[in-house]
Amino acid sequence: MRSIPRSSRARYRALPATLIFLFFLLLLTTQYSFTSAYNARPKLVVVIVIDQFRGDYLERYRDQFGEGGFRLFLDHGSYFTDCNYDYANTRTAPGHATLFTGAYTNGHGIVANEWWDQEKKHMVTSVEDDETKLVGTSGDKAGASPHNLLADTVGDELKLATQGKARVFTLSLKDRAAVLPGGFAADAAYWIEPKSGAWVTSTYYRADLPKWAQDFNESDHASRYWDKDWKNSHGDVLRSTGHRKSRDGTDAGFYEVVGATPFANEYEFEFAKELMVYEKLGEGQATDLLAISLSANDILGHQAGPDSPEMAAMALALDHELADFFSFLGHQLGLANVWIALSADHGISALPDAAKKLRIPAANLGAAKFEAQINAALAAKFSPGHAANYVQFDFPIAWVDQDAFGSAHVKEREAEIAVGEAMKQVGLRDYFTKSQLAEGAVPSTALGKKFLNSYSPEAGWYVLGVPEPYTVGGAKGTDHASPYTYDTHVPLAFYGLAFRPGAYRTRAEPVDLAVTLASLLGINAPTAAVGRVLTEALVPAHPHDNAAHEMAEPAAAESTNPIVRNRQ
Repeated sequence: MRSIPRSSRARYRALPATLIFLFFLLLLTTQYSFTSAYNARPKLVVVIVIDQFRGDYLERYRDQFGEGGFRLFLDHGSYFTDCNYDYANTRTAPGHATLFTGAYTNGHGIVANEWWDQEKKHMVTSVEDDETKLVGTSGDKAGASPHNLLADTVGDELKLATQGKARVFTLSLKDRAAVLPGGFAADAAYWIEPKSGAWVTSTYYRADLPKWAQDFNESDHASRYWDKDWKNSHGDVLRSTGHRKSRDGTDAGFYEVVGATPFANEYEFEFAKELMVYEKLGEGQATDLLAISLSANDILGHQAGPDSPEMAAMALALDHELADFFSFLGHQLGLANVWIALSADHGISALPDAAKKLRIPAANLGAAKFEAQINAALAAKFSPGHAANYVQFDFPIAWVDQDAFGSAHVKEREAEIAVGEAMKQVGLRDYFTKSQLAEGAVPSTALGKKFLNSYSPEAGWYVLGVPEPYTVGGAKGTDHASPYTYDTHVPLAFYGLAFRPGAYRTRAEPVDLAVTLASLLGINAPTAAVGRVLTEALVPAHPHDNAAHEMAEPAAAESTNPIVRNRQ
């Protein structure tokens, strides 16, 4: 770097501190105006999705978080306190599709985790694809792909804009939470084989695992997380990952046992670090994207509920694990070269038993019993004396068997109405049919809009039920999949040079994440995106736009911001 002449140095020292600060700020904000995916600024975008992490958790545990984890967003990032999904089908697959397409189900088509396949006569998953095979495990099992998506993702647009120079990788314990974020053009999506915990992918992406992933599996990293005690900060044992049997008598697998502990998040971050190093993420000619969906919160949350000591300990453990991963990002690339986004795919209801103790109406319905009651009511109407399975029920959605109603000469509209009325008869508050949603025939209310946004033209005939608040489908534990705030309210936060630190109480939605990132990267938003650019949280692209605001802020306060420290 060329040295500054002695006379210039003297004049420089004589400048008031405020002007010196503004000079350096000018250099930094000028850099912002030239950030784009095309010149690898930032080098890497990391999106972290915490499966089943309610929006209120960040405030609930704020005083217990350490430095560098969640506080990276709360103290030094842009944090939106009022972020809600504006749809009703708050499940994992729709949530992940929504975050990365910037659209709701009526745009991306993913209505649930799984649905009834009329031709196969059984339920299929949202990413199941018989045209592909699993890679990384023995046997000839069907693989997974994004073939059911009706819209592309921010990763797809990043690949298109850079003619494939940008690299996009995704990972999760769950296949749907890995596949859907990556969209069609991801370089690879990785998830685990549930029994062994080995990392797998699909022939949709590649014919075999890369050597680094093979080595990871062969070194048996998963075995390190078995037979361990998970303890809270007081040393109390909360759970053990000792080998045990499942309810069906078979050996319980990695997903079931380790997955319900913080060790599962640690395992995901361990794999993510290997991926970053060996795939050289952040070292290319264009901005790269890494999406990590952390599944452990969801696996535990269904069992323990959101207000349990286990869930509190899970959040605090994750805080430490995030801090460690962010430190790794800093050492690898420098945090000044990385943008990080944080959100969740849905929230969770309180345990019905806990709500009832506070005199709040709540119930565990028991989905199997509920399905039997619906089918009995339908048989009494359409085939008296002859039992039939008219629906497969996945609370609160009823998947309608067209053949069963065809035998009774009943068409779609009439069949769906009959199913909806049967659902109300046995305990749901209301319903919306697929035919009704396709026509937009819903009340002009907030609830009506949520169900319109939950519509998909795919998946055969179906009826979306409206449950009573704090009513869940399982006979035990708790669940999500409702239009209520405990399921729709999720975190939305960003960290990086482009984001103005602060807590923002303006309304935001998860569809805004992909649109905001696309705008900042200088690429097109995903094809069906309906979100808005969160301009209130962005550093202005041109330095003079920010001058008045920055003049009002003391330089000393800026010096405590780790963003500034990373720039120096």
